[in-house]
Formats: sequence, C-alpha cells, structure tokens
Amino acid sequence: MEELLLLAQESSRSNHTIWFGHFTTSTILSPSPGIRSIMSSATAYLCGHLHTLGGLMPVLHTRHFQGTLELEVGDWKDNRRYRIFAFDHDLFSFADLVFGKWPVVLVTNPKSLLYSCTKHEPLERLLHSTHIRVLAFSLSSITSVIVKIDGVHLGQAIHLSGPIFILKWNPRNYSDGTHNIEVIVQDSAGRSKTVHHIFSIQEDIHLRFDPLASFILLTDFYIVARVLFLLIVLIQITILITFRYRGHPKLKGSPGFVNLTLFSLHVLSKINIFYYFVLLLTLYTVLGPWFVGEITKGKLGCLFSFGIFVDGHFLQGSLTFIVGILQLAFFNIPLMAYLCWSLLQRCFGHNFRSHLHQDKYLKIIPVHLLMLLLYIWQAYSCYFLHVTYGTLAFFFSPLWTWLTLLTPVLIRRVWILNSTELGNFVVLLKSHLSF
Repeated sequence: MEELLLLAQESSRSNHTIWFGHFTTSTILSPSPGIRSIMSSATAYLCGHLHTLGGLMPVLHTRHFQGTLELEVGDWKDNRRYRIFAFDHDLFSFADLVFGKWPVVLVTNPKSLLYSCTKHEPLERLLHSTHIRVLAFSLSSITSVIVKIDGVHLGQAIHLSGPIFILKWNPRNYSDGTHNIEVIVQDSAGRSKTVHHIFSIQEDIHLRFDPLASFILLTDFYIVARVLFLLIVLIQITILITFRYRGHPKLKGSPGFVNLTLFSLHVLSKINIFYYFVLLLTLYTVLGPWFVGEITKGKLGCLFSFGIFVDGHFLQGSLTFIVGILQLAFFNIPLMAYLCWSLLQRCFGHNFRSHLHQDKYLKIIPVHLLMLLLYIWQAYSCYFLHVTYGTLAFFFSPLWTWLTLLTPVLIRRVWILNSTELGNFVVLLKSHLSF
C-alpha cells in the first residue's frame, strides 16, 4: 500500500493516470483507507480476473464513488478478449473487442457519456471541438466510415492519417440532452462493423452503470464472505447447544417434517459421540488449521479459515471464507442432517438392512445417494489438495483427509447403536407422535 501510494503521488501532476491490475477491487484485501481511495486520482483502473463470470456478465464496468472507472475485461485465455483505449484531447475512450473480428472501431470524439467524468476529464472541450474523430483498423484497407447522429446521416469521414478518420461537425447543434452517434465502417474485404454510443455536450447529465455489474465490482466480497461464514457457523452451533441443554421437545400432532426434524436434532444433541463430533467439527472448521503443507515452493505453512501462515508471515483470508462456506454447505451441514435422519430411522426401530427393505425405499435410497455424492465431493477435495499442495498437505489435513476417513466410521456407529442407547428416545417418540 505504501508503494502504491508513492506511485499515486508521483503521478499526481500527470494529465491522466491509468492503473493496471489483475484483480477487481472487490476481490482485493487492503488496509484502510483502501485500494480504491489510493487510486482515486486515476482516470481508470483496468483489470481482469472474473472471466466474464462464465459468460453471465460479458460487460463488467463501473465507476468508484471517488470517480475512477473500473473496467474489467473478459479474459484472453478462453474468450480471446482484448482492449484498446485512446486519449483524444485528454478525453478517455476505449473499446473491448474479440480477437479476429474486423474492422476494429473506436469513436474518440464525441466520447461516450456513460464513461465521462468531470473530475478527471476536460469535458468542456466537447463543445468546442471541430471534428468527429474515429479510429478504424482492419487487415484490409478501410473503404468507408459513415457517421450518423440520432439516425440522421451526417456524411462519410475522411482519412487523416494512420487509423484516424475525421468528419467536420458543429457540436452546438447537439447542446441539449443526449444523442446517439452511430459509425459504420467497411473494409475492402467486404467486412463491416457498426458501433454506437450515447453522448452529451452538457456536463450535468449522467448515465448509470448496470446495477449488477456495479454490485460485483464495488462490493468487498471478502467481508461478505466472512460475515456469511460466521453467520452459518453461529446458527449451527446455536442449534446444537440449544437442543443439548433444553428439555424434552414438546411435540404435538402427526409426525410431520417439522416435528421429526426437531426430534432428530434432540436425539443427535443428547448422544455425546454425535453431539461432540458435530460441534468440534464446526469449531475446527473455524479455528483449526485445515492443512499443513508446502504453501509455496520450499515454504511450509498452515491454512486456516481466517488466513494463511507461511514462512513467518500471516496473509489475511479472503477466498478461504468462500472455501469454508462451501465446506459447511456441501459436507459439514449435510453430514449433520444425515446423522439426524439416520438416528431417526433407528428410533423407528430400523437397522441399516431392514430400512432398505421398507415399502418407502424409493424415498430412502435418494437420501443415501445424495450423501454418497457429497462424500465423493469431499474425497475429491482430498485429491485436489494432494495435486495442488503435495503429499504432506494430503496427510496433514484434518478438515479433508482425516474427516473423509472418520465419516464412514461415524455413520457406521449410528447404525450399530444398541437398544439401551436409544431406549429413552424410542419411548419419547412413541409418547408424543401418533403413528
């Protein structure tokens, strides 16, 4: 942060500053005053990382509250996206493009209203400009550049030099409200490209970015993930402890879903081995090292939910909370639910074999299959850990490897419980629920 602040200060007298980075600011951890504050003097921050969210968000652009544009560009790796940008009399313009599609067109004057910023740009120059200017590139020579504003044909821009095409205009004709400029470019190979955007000569008119894109780029997701992770943990622990220390549940009516759920939680919380296992597993997911291994080459470290200790340094957690949420949602909590369900089956007098031969086996088998799939996902996490961090991490991973080995033992323990351990619960179930 100190180094970035120094760079910001060194460039403070420049007409414009452009920041480049891999990560969006919403996925960067930074101490107060924060990364967005330090780059507030910049015209734009150009970044990537999100890969168009699998095609769901092909355009991820927004503006920080301090005025800096944040312009994520789709990846080159899978989507072959790239960007060109230009300054035309200190007015910033850009275009996000797909490699191999020609012609390439960028209208630099008048610039897009959506990306205009009075804090960083001399927008008054639009009113005094003499020409519409367009950058046009192609593998073949450009044959025509046709310009329209609000659907009215203004003429054909003439070639000035290099990729620059110009067309004389009078901006005062468009001094009120917003207007749409459309440029159609053709090359000698018969290829054509049409681009358009809204512009305005007035400085007090603004357009809003896509709310979803702004949410994705401006939300500090490591804070959201941390809060959600802790909230899930607190809810689970509260449920366990509440049922542990409350009396017998007062169940009324037929054995519906709610009554059976409350009863199964009561049974789980009252049997020590299951109560302490689930409670300690939840606490360990929050506090314990998930694995010990080679975090970076030649450097041993420990991974926790709240961060990483490696080579004498502590790195604050961000994505770790997302991994923790996935672990809770796709294994820890489903395992707790499966144990509750299995204990309920035992209270109804079934053992593992007998309950598979019930008339309702079509409702029973999917429960086992779902738990099996989640167990396979847990086992795959162990494999992924081994591939990513090596053998040491694989063997010294309580949250993944050890838990994967303990789970079948715990489930077996449910189905071999003797009648003495379940006797009181069976009596309680029969006394409160009508069969």
